[in-house]
Amino acid sequence: MNEILNCINSRRSIRKYKERQISEADVQAILEAGILAPTARNQQKWHFTVIQKRELIERMASITMENVMRYADEHLKGRASMPGASTFHHAPTVIMMTADEKTDYIELDCGAATENMALAAESLGLGSCFIASSRYLLKSPEGVAIMKELGIPEGYRHVCCLTLGYKDFTPEPRQRNKNVVNYVR
Repeated sequence: MNEILNCINSRRSIRKYKERQISEADVQAILEAGILAPTARNQQKWHFTVIQKRELIERMASITMENVMRYADEHLKGRASMPGASTFHHAPTVIMMTADEKTDYIELDCGAATENMALAAESLGLGSCFIASSRYLLKSPEGVAIMKELGIPEGYRHVCCLTLGYKDFTPEPRQRNKNVVNYVR
């Protein structure tokens, strides 16, 4: 198997990290992988905010969890009520993807960038987890204020987050449903 396919095969969502910050060189390599992702019409109307301030990540997680308990479906509420639960899994680095709210297909663009970054992290021996529930951060005035504190460009909206850090456990092998393909030849 080639290097890229091996990386795709071995990557898992990591929800437990060591209390050790990743290097600046690794952050830059991961961001570069995201920036190189394809975009519809080559618009590149995204913005990546790297958050490494522990207190801010924990405050964002706390606000998000409170809003999940108020507004989310039962599945998310159940996960949020588990002991030690945190939106960002206590990761030392969180990358928030935001995008121009008037841009078509931006969710696909940010999804491609997120996957590129997750695979780059795996190739560097780091763990990652795609976080969509972070959208609940914006369901309160405190969360909206944090977006301003983060310096999110005017007219840009939250799309998703990616947690990054050193893995603190070995994930189980992945089981996937393979009956999702048909051919028309």
